[in-house]
Amino acid sequence: MRFFRKFSFWVLVTLPLLVLLFAAGKPVANPETLVLRNEALPFTPKEFYIANVIDARTNRKAVAYLIPVATTPQQATKAIPVDLQGGGHAAISQFLQQSLRSNTTLRPVVIRLKEALVTEAPGTNGRIEGRIVVTMAFELNRDGETIPLVEYKGGARYVRSANQLNVVEPALRKSLGNALVYLNTWMNQEAGHNEKLAKSIKVTFTDYKSTAEDDTVFYTLKRPLVWADFKGYPTKPSKYAAAVMPGFAYEGRSEVSEGIVHLNLLMKVFVLQSSSWVKADARNPYSLNHEQRHFEIAKLVAERFKQKIKPDSLTISDYNSIIQYKYIESFREMNHLQEQYDAETRHGLDELAQERWNRRLDAELKTLLK
Repeated sequence: MRFFRKFSFWVLVTLPLLVLLFAAGKPVANPETLVLRNEALPFTPKEFYIANVIDARTNRKAVAYLIPVATTPQQATKAIPVDLQGGGHAAISQFLQQSLRSNTTLRPVVIRLKEALVTEAPGTNGRIEGRIVVTMAFELNRDGETIPLVEYKGGARYVRSANQLNVVEPALRKSLGNALVYLNTWMNQEAGHNEKLAKSIKVTFTDYKSTAEDDTVFYTLKRPLVWADFKGYPTKPSKYAAAVMPGFAYEGRSEVSEGIVHLNLLMKVFVLQSSSWVKADARNPYSLNHEQRHFEIAKLVAERFKQKIKPDSLTISDYNSIIQYKYIESFREMNHLQEQYDAETRHGLDELAQERWNRRLDAELKTLLK
């Protein structure tokens, strides 16, 4: 049993710092807090909305460490903590959620704010050099699960005069907005073919058509078992006339197209010739029918397995594990049914019971193979 799938990986994107130069403006007093203004961004998301912003910053004391306004360059030496009005998390969360139109019919994206920090240091010629770093992890909230999508790291650098602080907030606002621009671009590019962003699943089963392959006979209505398929020998003395070794398995591939995960599953119902054997005095049509019905039980359970693999029983994030679990359940069902068949027919010795099983299998397979 094999299953192949395409994986989407966590991506870290590091953007170069944007260098901003600000001319000296009207001096302002040292602020106790910065007021982060809401600003509508010039695009409307088509693939997502911001469902929540989680504060995952290591340093939550302040968003900015600014050098106070100084009357002389010599006084501008030590930065002091300055937070956003209302608190860093609350202010940034409000900005991120209110900067974009929210359409809750789209994919809910959670932003994990890992860093939003402004730091300043004395520069040359009495000027102040500022550095902004913004790091966010974007996650999809789907069916109660958190699915990592992509991580953004960017920011800006600026240079200001020692007696001017009003350049800080616009630079921080621009850096936060750039993170949303990046998210929007990434979502638009990935929505159609990234499995993490898929909206639904479509399942297609195909039966393996080969009639024989090395040691294996594959189930087909046109090619029932023949005694020549029983090429093995019992591993120890047996009181039974014959034994057959049927089974079923699947192989699968997945691909994403237009936001749909297409699962293509190839079913194989088979008998292993080297594990199947018959005694010389048992090569008659009645005994062969009994062994053929073992083969048909495997086919019956395989068809039931197909019925269990419906899109509404799968999740996009874990369909592979769900299919494997249902396969194991069906394999156990097959073994139980094989044992029941042999017990009720007394391994074919009870002709009336054998006939009942013949009719049962014919009817059930006819229904499932329509």
